[in-house]
Amino acid sequence: MAGMGELTTVAVLGIGEAGSEIVDDLLRAGATVRAYDPAVAAPDGTVACRDEAEAAFGADVVLSVNSAEAAIDALKAGLATVRGTAPVWADLNTAAPALKRELAAICEPAGVPFADVALMSPVPGKGLATPALVCGAGAARYARLLNPLGAKATVLDGPPGVAATRKLLRSVFYKGLAAAVVEALTAARMAGHEEWLRANIVEELVAADGASLARLEEGSRRHAVRRMVEMAAAADLLTELGVPPRIASAARDWLHQLAADTPDGDPTSKDRAQDC
Repeated sequence: MAGMGELTTVAVLGIGEAGSEIVDDLLRAGATVRAYDPAVAAPDGTVACRDEAEAAFGADVVLSVNSAEAAIDALKAGLATVRGTAPVWADLNTAAPALKRELAAICEPAGVPFADVALMSPVPGKGLATPALVCGAGAARYARLLNPLGAKATVLDGPPGVAATRKLLRSVFYKGLAAAVVEALTAARMAGHEEWLRANIVEELVAADGASLARLEEGSRRHAVRRMVEMAAAADLLTELGVPPRIASAARDWLHQLAADTPDGDPTSKDRAQDC
């Protein structure tokens, strides 16, 4: 196991798009990398391993970068060789907090510290330096081992699941925004107004600030009835254009519920200029 001045040995389980870039950065930083992926050959410069157990053997930290669906099986397989040696088992997969807690519960009786690692931006182009939030019993050691190699891990107080929760809350906004942009641009293309809408979206995003966020949140409640009618019309337009109004319809239905939950909302309020 790594000590002061010693090289770090890292097991990487999953050599896909994210895992391969992380492996490249670890090798450049001088770490020993033990690699395993059932579908991908181990990259040059790594120690090729036959399975999770062999990869985890002798590692200071194990990075599970396969998938949420494979996370439990990978952990159970890897535990065969790490019981009592206490490497950090770091799960980097995007998963629900409940799964992160389940993984930690499997690690605990084996004496293996678990780290819930939430990668907070796309890995391609950033690799090991992808900003990450980390929590759990193994979080501090994860950061201590990997940050000197180029990782950007911020340790959070709290049990496993805290980092995953923050990531998924961000996903609701960011992936939801992406879905709305794709739907809107698809409809604009069909209507012959794509370039105009692209420029409008960029202008709005560039100008966004704290006041913009407050207006979106507070205005949605204050103007829920009017906005509901507006989004119903938008959904009708998309249907006419042959574009399934998934986001527009969801927004219409959400505003309908918001109007019902906000009895003091006034659809005739005088601040119509702020209703966007």
